[in-house]
Amino acid sequence: MIITDTHTHLYSEAFDDDRNETIQRAIDANVTRFFIPAIDSTYTASMLQLEADFPENVYLMMGLHPTHVKENYKEELAHVEEMLAKRKFVAIGEIGIDLYWDKSTLGIQEDAFRHQIKLAKKYKLPIVIHCRDAFDEIFEILEEEKDDTLFGIFHCFTGTLEQAHQAISYNMKLGIGGVVTFKNGKIDQFINQIDIKQIVLETDSPYLAPKPYRGKRNESSYIVKVVEKLAEIYAVSEEKIVTITTENSKHVFGV
Repeated sequence: MIITDTHTHLYSEAFDDDRNETIQRAIDANVTRFFIPAIDSTYTASMLQLEADFPENVYLMMGLHPTHVKENYKEELAHVEEMLAKRKFVAIGEIGIDLYWDKSTLGIQEDAFRHQIKLAKKYKLPIVIHCRDAFDEIFEILEEEKDDTLFGIFHCFTGTLEQAHQAISYNMKLGIGGVVTFKNGKIDQFINQIDIKQIVLETDSPYLAPKPYRGKRNESSYIVKVVEKLAEIYAVSEEKIVTITTENSKHVFGV
């Protein structure tokens, strides 16, 4: 049984003291595929080192995270382009719009998002979308960009059933993680109305740890709690959840 964590920041400083042990715990729990989103150029070296240390398990994305779209964002986008030209990545991500922390950067966030969607199309790669307080703004851009070459994952999906269907209409899978185990997470109330073939599993570690670890550092081994919850919600076996979601991840990332 191969469990896939489609979104984990294993290069994060939160793992500096026990990174190898954390990854080994996950592998021991059958979590053997780790998809690693980028944030900005300051993390590139750490990501490449992680891949070098775990070449059989780690798959890297490249992109500029919306909360890191600042005055120098064009330089950061140039770094993304340089890296894409230099070597292979499995996706452009995580990219998108975040209006929770800073609404004043909306214009440049939109510009960076559009630019990176075009890069994804150029390289025939999926996009991995970060969306916080910005469904309308993201859907507006996806509506402009939608075509047969646009596809990917709506990472950490926390929207409504209607928004879930809209995201899926743009060839996006829904990234489901610890939030599905939260009492006030809400997606647990309707996710079983979404075909399992439209979801992938993720942790977003070190963030958003599932129950019973909520409030603590998240790690990829905890994805088994997401599997347990989804099996309960869909009333199917954990094996079925794992098998289908890993196949879904292969369909998106091509590996």
